[in-house]
Amino acid sequence: MSTTPESTPAPVPASSAPRRSRGWLWLVLLAVVAGAGGYGWMQWQAKLERDREQASDAGQRLDALDGRIDSIRRDQRAQVQRLQQADATNRVLRDELLGIGQRAALLEDTVSKLADPDRHGEQALRLDETELLLSLGQQRLLIAGDLDGARRAYALAGHVLDGVDDPAYLSLRQTLQQERAGLEALGIEPRVQAMADLDALAQTAMIAPVESTTQAQPEAPWWRRAFATLIDVHPSDRMVAVQASDRVAAMAGLQLEISLARACAERRDQAGFRAALQRAEGWLTRLWPDSPSLQKQRARMQALAQQPLSLTLPTLGSTLQQLRQMRAD
Repeated sequence: MSTTPESTPAPVPASSAPRRSRGWLWLVLLAVVAGAGGYGWMQWQAKLERDREQASDAGQRLDALDGRIDSIRRDQRAQVQRLQQADATNRVLRDELLGIGQRAALLEDTVSKLADPDRHGEQALRLDETELLLSLGQQRLLIAGDLDGARRAYALAGHVLDGVDDPAYLSLRQTLQQERAGLEALGIEPRVQAMADLDALAQTAMIAPVESTTQAQPEAPWWRRAFATLIDVHPSDRMVAVQASDRVAAMAGLQLEISLARACAERRDQAGFRAALQRAEGWLTRLWPDSPSLQKQRARMQALAQQPLSLTLPTLGSTLQQLRQMRAD
């Protein structure tokens, strides 16, 4: 039997099967590459995440380290402050310890003084009273010029010192007697004496005779005796005040200078005292005529100007100094 060409199947081309197999192969390769890329991308993302976590962890650790460093610095500053406070406390304690040592030394000195037989009981009181009286007498004499008060103070000190039975103070009694003898030898206090002499001089100087030529002297020439009631004759070179107004002014000037001299004597101003008396001598020549009485008054005034106004006693205070030295030993 014959076959027709129409019933015979067409042959398959030989290159179609390899093409299909290549397509699948490329798909498989593409899927593998895509999977590998996705896996790599995922790994890369995971690595980035780990890096970010590590960076964040490192930043947290750095912040924590900075916090610890700040804390350490604060602790260091606190330790420095504590050390400074401790140093200040040590200085205070050292000063207090030194003060305690000084107070202990003072207490020891006080106890040693209390243990001294010369510093307790009746004898100590008598010595204290003697020292007080001697000091008061010296101050009264030097400051106020009270010679009588100084003598009384020294006399009381002598009576109190007589009650001390210790023979060690025998030389002190002798020194006190010598100083009292020096005070008694001074007589009147120079300032008081000068003021008294000044008052006496003022009383006599104020009674100045009035020079007048209206009555002629018996030994005057006959022409002066004849014309004495008509003519008033006096030398032109004389400075004696004759007119009543001039004598009143001269008397006021003399009184003023004597008052200034008295004030200078009161405050022991030797230079001012002498200057006032010199000026008073000038006013005296205006009131008194040239006569032996005037010379006598001027001599008294000059002698008064040379008088001292302050006391001079070299042994003053020697008893007080000796007593303090004996009590200090």
